[in-house]
Amino acid sequence: MSDTQETINYHLLKHRFRGYLPVIIDVETAGLNAKTDALLELAAITVKMDEQGNLLPDQKCHFHIQPFEGANINPEAIKFNGIDVDNPLRGAVSETIAISEMFKMVRRAQKEADCQRSIIVAHNAAFDQGFIMAAAQRTNAKRNPFHPFSTFDTATLSGFMFGQTVLIKACQAANIPFDSRQAHSALYDTERTAELFCYMVNHLKALGGFPHIVTKE
Repeated sequence: MSDTQETINYHLLKHRFRGYLPVIIDVETAGLNAKTDALLELAAITVKMDEQGNLLPDQKCHFHIQPFEGANINPEAIKFNGIDVDNPLRGAVSETIAISEMFKMVRRAQKEADCQRSIIVAHNAAFDQGFIMAAAQRTNAKRNPFHPFSTFDTATLSGFMFGQTVLIKACQAANIPFDSRQAHSALYDTERTAELFCYMVNHLKALGGFPHIVTKE
């Protein structure tokens, strides 16, 4: 049986990640247990491709979130992220609003890119995914766009590419400015993680490490 070659346009986002739309996520929480500890802050950024097939950050959303009823607030977690849960100036919204609005943004971007589904990209992604999925379940969110268990973990990817697994050190290795004073803000960390993910994808492309021809038998 002879081989045939099919050319796939990897300048289209839908082809680059097998039909998945990467969405960069970061959460700030009141503990480590997604089922019992409060989700306090959430940010998400979608991506797009330019005409040269380079990946770029695109749409973003950001929410301060009210602890769900009965949520645990771990003082050590609050000390770490510096969030004043009771401060009215936070402008916090319910989990229902935050999750549903974020899902709407993701589904819209997914449709625009002609992708079949979305996939969470995060630094130590299992943590962020766990809180997103737990909140979606608590709020009975409809039409969850994310793959139920697969993720792209930038800690793993940056460890592979740079030998660095800490976000600030990975950004430094990629020459991405990082202000440690703004770390542990969901929006700031999401913006830096999005830059890091795009840099790694584009750098691989520039090195010729991604195929443009798929061979089928």
